[in-house]
Amino acid sequence: MSLPTPRPARDTPATRVALVLIVLGVSLLAAGSWRVYSNTWDEPEHLAAGVELLDRGRYEYDTEHPPLARVALALLPWLAGAHAFGTPPPEGTPEGIDILYSGGHYWRYLTLARLGMLPFLALLLFTTWLWARRLFPSEWAALLPVLLLASVPAVLGNAALASLDVAAAATSLLALYALQLWIESARWRDAVYFGLATGVAVGTKFSSIPFIGLSLATLALSHAAVCAARDRSGSAHGGAGHVGGTRVRGWGTRAAGLAIAALALLVPLFLAYGPRVANAERVAFRYHWALSYLLTRGGLDHALGVLLAHLPLPRELKDLVNGIVAVKAHNDSGHLSYLLGKTRLDGWWYFYLVALAVKTPLPLLVAGPCGVVALARRGWRQRDSWALAPLVLAGTLLTFASTFSRINIGIRHILILYPLLALGGAYLVTHVWRRIRSRHGERAALPAAAALFALLAWQLSPLFTAYPDYLPYFNETVAHPEKVLVDSDLDWGQDLYRLERRAAQLHIRHLSLAYRGTADLAREPLPPFYVLPPRQSVQGWVAVSALARTRSATDYVWLNAYTPVERIGKTIDLYYIP
Repeated sequence: MSLPTPRPARDTPATRVALVLIVLGVSLLAAGSWRVYSNTWDEPEHLAAGVELLDRGRYEYDTEHPPLARVALALLPWLAGAHAFGTPPPEGTPEGIDILYSGGHYWRYLTLARLGMLPFLALLLFTTWLWARRLFPSEWAALLPVLLLASVPAVLGNAALASLDVAAAATSLLALYALQLWIESARWRDAVYFGLATGVAVGTKFSSIPFIGLSLATLALSHAAVCAARDRSGSAHGGAGHVGGTRVRGWGTRAAGLAIAALALLVPLFLAYGPRVANAERVAFRYHWALSYLLTRGGLDHALGVLLAHLPLPRELKDLVNGIVAVKAHNDSGHLSYLLGKTRLDGWWYFYLVALAVKTPLPLLVAGPCGVVALARRGWRQRDSWALAPLVLAGTLLTFASTFSRINIGIRHILILYPLLALGGAYLVTHVWRRIRSRHGERAALPAAAALFALLAWQLSPLFTAYPDYLPYFNETVAHPEKVLVDSDLDWGQDLYRLERRAAQLHIRHLSLAYRGTADLAREPLPPFYVLPPRQSVQGWVAVSALARTRSATDYVWLNAYTPVERIGKTIDLYYIP
């Protein structure tokens, strides 16, 4: 069944200019970290995989991630002269390190790779605006969610890196928008859009598969509930056969549209996995590993392995299956994670709840969930499934991440929640403003406007107070972030360059260093250094990163008896031990 799709708010040239200015402004703010941060943990491997595909037509490094966003970040360095070295797969970090340091162009290649990710930040903001135009009657009000999203440090911090997380959030949000559009209209054209957008999202990061798949089910159910309620309301008033003037479409039309979407989905995936010179032996080896892994499991995994073993798949789909199974195997085995002073391999169900609580600016943390609920209430009363969608999606995605994810290494994996919270926060602000004006008139408008402006200023303040350290931002509730979250939320190896500059200023002649990251210390301009192993006390200058201290509580506990001389950036403590 279909309901009349809400018309988007009419935009004017002025609002389009404002949207462009917001995108450009936050892109410049995000880029402020480029010449401050050394390469973070994942950046070399992403660069290596993209350069290898562009340079040699092969894609064999860390196939747990698909190639689309990696090609985007590798394109500018490749055009600037970066080339593959041919390090044997599957580990791509050594190859990426060699690419970065080659020819003395470390900062050039790293900056160009990071520049390749900014279009995805623009896409994320633009898609949020598309959603907002369906929910807000005013074109200027539709810009408020964009502004709220642009003020989230976790989004800007990850958008400034050559990593996949903002790209995954942007493409998945676009696919979910196209999904909601198709569910509302049931038009074949919208089914094609949904399929193409989903293919791009899957080709960017495999986490989009459960996100979009589960959202398809929950959005369809919420839409059916709205339609049923609308039918009951129409029957009570003598209407039948039509819903709001729009003819009810049957399940056959929906099924056909879903089939069309599935076919359209394959187009971006074949473009991502198709044009290459594949090593047939390695493709076969990876695919047989994937089948073996599934067959050793029970239940649906085993049944899927049996099915795939009897299907003659083309090489492109074999690579796709291998990547998806690799992600599943990683999640099944878990990942060493840190939360609230403890480490675990299989994660915590409340990890992302804690991450949201400490990494989100407080005004959005309060207004976002409340606004999403208020928006859903309006949607149910008005039988508007667009207004219901943010709550349905936020609940679906957060429940899945909390229930099934055992890779708890950063809020970056659920950045897609922030556009939904921004929509809710903006709705709450506009709703409160309208209620105050309607009930109390112009007499209360000025103080109410002042209060709302103060809250907005508070929300935007991290853009300036945290600059350029958006990645390690924590809100005002956290005095010691290293006791709450570390890996990629605080320390991703980014402060090495700051340590080098400070060591030069202090004329440090020898340094004992405990650092966790993927930079090549031998090729960095550090003073003569000694890699400090766990549980070994030393004298002189000592630098220890937050991530190094979280692998085991006892590794560097001896340093607790001393006070650091200073903190380098946000993550490295510098000591002098007499």
